[in-house]
Amino acid sequence: MINFTKFTLDNGLRVIVHQDTTTPLAVFNLLYDVGARDESSDRTGFAHLFEHLMFGGSENIPSFDEPLQMASGDNNAFTSNDITNYYMTLPAANLETAFWLESDRMNNLAFSQKSLDVQRNVVIEEFNERYLSQPYGDLWLLLRPLAYKVHPYQWATIGKSIDHVANASMTDVKNFFKKFYNPNNAILCVAGNVTHDQVKALTEKWFGGIQRGEDYKRNLPVEPAQTEARVQTVYKPVPYDCIVKCYHSAGRIDDAYYTEDLLTDVLSDGFSSRIYKELVKNKQLFSEVDIYLTGDQDKGLVIAEGKLSEGVSMEVAEAALDAEIAKMTTELISDEELEKVKNKISSNLMFAEMNVLNVAMNLCFAELMGDANMANEELEQYQRVTAEMIRDRSAQIFRKENSSTLYYLAEKK
Repeated sequence: MINFTKFTLDNGLRVIVHQDTTTPLAVFNLLYDVGARDESSDRTGFAHLFEHLMFGGSENIPSFDEPLQMASGDNNAFTSNDITNYYMTLPAANLETAFWLESDRMNNLAFSQKSLDVQRNVVIEEFNERYLSQPYGDLWLLLRPLAYKVHPYQWATIGKSIDHVANASMTDVKNFFKKFYNPNNAILCVAGNVTHDQVKALTEKWFGGIQRGEDYKRNLPVEPAQTEARVQTVYKPVPYDCIVKCYHSAGRIDDAYYTEDLLTDVLSDGFSSRIYKELVKNKQLFSEVDIYLTGDQDKGLVIAEGKLSEGVSMEVAEAALDAEIAKMTTELISDEELEKVKNKISSNLMFAEMNVLNVAMNLCFAELMGDANMANEELEQYQRVTAEMIRDRSAQIFRKENSSTLYYLAEKK
């Protein structure tokens, strides 16, 4: 059970406080409700670009990292298709440094041409190294537009085309910042050796004077139900053939998400899972295989991804994979399998509560989904899932007409 308190500033900033006196540290986690799905189709990659730009300094603090390091702190950030999250960990005694740094870049981010040029080149280099030069690196660049035809999940956080970031103007960047990086579009969680009154006083001092932005009303196109199987074949300079099959599934806030999370664990979580035992260990058709959820806020995907063992044909490997998946749609899993995956989920949730950074992130994300207390209700949601629910949900998801398959084949030498 995670204990917390909440309050909201007049400018709309939502704040969560979690007190943990067992640690000398404090975590400052700021979540912005903006991700790649909020970008225009002709200007993608901006949320990820801003993850970098936000470390380029603000008008009053040219170097973000230096003062934090002097306060014995560290920081990082990540961007997804749904959110952008910035976090700092530092001694609780130096907590005000985090408020000073984060409030200044929310209110006074420095928009210099030099910073934009530097960070734009960093993103372009990242795109080339991670997505174009790495084996299988462009897999998601191919898979997303195959699975999504309308919804902006059709592009990755790095962007649909690197040209969008390369050609980003200062006006484009400033407009994006003004639209999304506002107190009323953010959720802050301060966790660790702190008190509610202390955090409230610091929040009002450093964030209270920041002007509320225009409320962002998200109105994204809804991906229509898929009615026929989609297939794409590519040949790439990779060592082994790979197959990726994806199926449209529930969103993160849907009740069905918990059923889907457990059914993918039954199939593929660990060496004792069905897929590993049958397709990797026993039949040796795949060198590695995994089935997982994307966990997106809007309707997401269940992904089955595997690299074939040398000498195995794609037809044989795919048929075996499909057969294992098909069993889930007609047969009930055993009580032992269900108990095993539920116990593992329970352990993971309990261990997550021991890490103050995980707690801060989870509370922010739960608040974004509707209520921070949802972080305390997840275990109960998992416990409600039955074998019948897993079978029925599997039958709804694993339909051929709901599938998109990417055959990622090694070029013949």
